[in-house]
Amino acid sequence: MSEQIQQQRFSLITEKSLNDLRQLVGVPIEDTLEPWCHEATRDNLRHWAHGIGDDNPLWCDPAYAAKTAYGRLVAPPSFIYPLNRVFSGYVGGLPGVHAMFAGMDVTWHRPMLQGDEFTTKVWLKDLVEHQTRFAGRSIQQIYRCEFFNQKSELVAEGDSWCFRTERDTARERGTKYTEVKAREPVYYSRDDLSKIFALYAAEEVRGSKPRYFEDVKAGEKLQTMVKGPMTVSGFIAFAQGWGGLYIRANKLAWKQLQKHPGLGIANKFGIPDVPERVHWEDDMATLVGTPAAYDYGPERCSWMTHQLTNWMGDTGFLRHIAVEIRRHNPVGDTLYINGEVTRTFQEDGMNLVEIAQTATNQDGELSVRATGVVRLPTRAGEHK
Repeated sequence: MSEQIQQQRFSLITEKSLNDLRQLVGVPIEDTLEPWCHEATRDNLRHWAHGIGDDNPLWCDPAYAAKTAYGRLVAPPSFIYPLNRVFSGYVGGLPGVHAMFAGMDVTWHRPMLQGDEFTTKVWLKDLVEHQTRFAGRSIQQIYRCEFFNQKSELVAEGDSWCFRTERDTARERGTKYTEVKAREPVYYSRDDLSKIFALYAAEEVRGSKPRYFEDVKAGEKLQTMVKGPMTVSGFIAFAQGWGGLYIRANKLAWKQLQKHPGLGIANKFGIPDVPERVHWEDDMATLVGTPAAYDYGPERCSWMTHQLTNWMGDTGFLRHIAVEIRRHNPVGDTLYINGEVTRTFQEDGMNLVEIAQTATNQDGELSVRATGVVRLPTRAGEHK
């Protein structure tokens, strides 16, 4: 790391900046940042699905989708992320204090279909103070967002949150990754990779074969899903579908820094660059207290929904998911996502299955915890 980067100092969480932010709780955010996607186009859906490593033909193959009950392409449930920047983690307030996306709690009411156009309503819901091993004092910044289609129908609604942490404190006094930083860098042998690739080869997309409510029992385990090994190339693939707000080039990058000078953090060449580069540049990532460049939070939440949509098939519907991110996934990590049915139940005329999910890395460390609820068809309903 260059001497210039080592000497870089960042802003602290002050009572004034926190009180200023508290004044915005409950206030609709009218001047929102332009979303990456306004519409569910064929290209937007494919770019998003491929960005999370999802090759489900319901999202990506028009000929396949035309033969389903939908008659056209469907958006993955996590497609809500490119529809609103604030919900995706580009939060306001506390200038110069790092923001790390840490989870979501969302309910879907209807599918998002090719050709749909979307609008959103978003506001700061709450601020919660925590003491963490990562950076000591941290502020959980929770936003509420509602997603509507062109018919003004509520498509989805829910919360997402970031943790705001002091970069210098996390780097100099944080203890969460002490052991991780002391380890030798991960290395994958040919045998290690063959085991990971075997999971990819075995990945089942349920597709057109219905999964019926009557056939599902508590204790049933979902197929293990693998994500990784993490590479910067993979993080860039996600950003292509998601549209990182700060990833801009040349004149547009200059205009962004003119409007928001605080975004410009000098790199080892002395060039002001954006904090989002923690996802592809180790120097910047270690500067904020993490072991290396790491994945995106919305990306990881989307992986949890990916396991559920693979399992439920075309006739299922993801009704709800709550996701908690527990640690960073630095370059080199591999995630293993497992799920288990915890109960089946009926509510508001829907036949629902609750699934508990965990994602652990190659060292067995918990990375993500989630609970999903899927609506499934019944055999009786098929024959009405």
